[in-house]
Amino acid sequence: MRFFASISEKSISEVESTFEPSTKHGADIRFHGAVRDSEDEREISGIDYSFYEGMALQELNRIGEVMAADYPDHLAFVHHKVGFVAAGEASIIIRVQTAHSAEGFDISREYLRRIKETVPIWKKPVFVDEAP
Repeated sequence: MRFFASISEKSISEVESTFEPSTKHGADIRFHGAVRDSEDEREISGIDYSFYEGMALQELNRIGEVMAADYPDHLAFVHHKVGFVAAGEASIIIRVQTAHSAEGFDISREYLRRIKETVPIWKKPVFVDEAP
C-alpha cells in the first residue's frame, strides 16, 4: 500500500493533472468534494478553508497508516485545498486504486469519513449577502 497526502492552495484540477496511471489496479476511484452554492439555506460565493498546519498533514498521514493496515492492497492519494474555494469547485480529492471497484468505493468512503472526523481543517462560508 502506498499513501500520499497534501494540503495546499493548489486547485484539485492542478493536483489531479499530475496523477499517473496504475497498471497493477483495475479500479481508479476519484472522489471530488465540491463546494455547494448554499450553506444554512443562504447563498454563498464559496468557502474559506483554514487548517492547523502543525497537525492536519500529520493526521492525514496517520489515517493513511491505519487504512494501510485495514486495507493492505490499495494505493491512495488525498489532497485538500485550503484558502478560498468558489462554489462549484472541488475542495478535496480522494483517489483510491484497488483491484476491484466495490472495494475502491468502500475505501474511498472510509477515507472521507475519517478525514471529516479527525483532520483539523475548518471551513468559513463566504455569504453572498455579506460580501464587501
